[in-house]
Amino acid sequence: MTLWRQDWNNRRVLRSLAGSAAAAACLALALGGTPALAQATTERIVVNRVSGYAISGYDPVAYFVEGAPVSGDAKYEFVYDRAIWRFSNDGNRNAFSHNPEVYEPMFGGYDPIAIAHGKVVAGRPQFWAVVDSHLLLFSSDQNRTLLLQEPRDPLRQAAQRWPELRHDLAE
Repeated sequence: MTLWRQDWNNRRVLRSLAGSAAAAACLALALGGTPALAQATTERIVVNRVSGYAISGYDPVAYFVEGAPVSGDAKYEFVYDRAIWRFSNDGNRNAFSHNPEVYEPMFGGYDPIAIAHGKVVAGRPQFWAVVDSHLLLFSSDQNRTLLLQEPRDPLRQAAQRWPELRHDLAE
């Protein structure tokens, strides 16, 4: 069993036993983990290492509907592409479950500017944009601003580099 799969199974068991991300974080600490809310940079989807949630538990549909990052609720979770996604309501969860490719962040939630430069850097839910009906997450506000000034070239470069970079990430 790979380390990723062991970690995934441990997180799933911890969540089912503990019932909340806070308790899972305490259990991770007890098991020698870290309390930092670091984003994973080895999976194909950016996943919070402590909570196990894609995009740190933010609702990906809310970026389109609310026009802002909105924290998801434990009552509305959905597992997709080996990640746990949270939503702020049942409607958003249903919309995502029927069309995840519409709402999931491009490049797995990694920063498109970094990808355009051949690097894999996790995006943060607070630095985001919707460009051509696609959610993009950025590692910094500077990268967000840079892309929004002229999105075509960086997105074209990122799209060209992404398949190779994605191949090197864990499945």
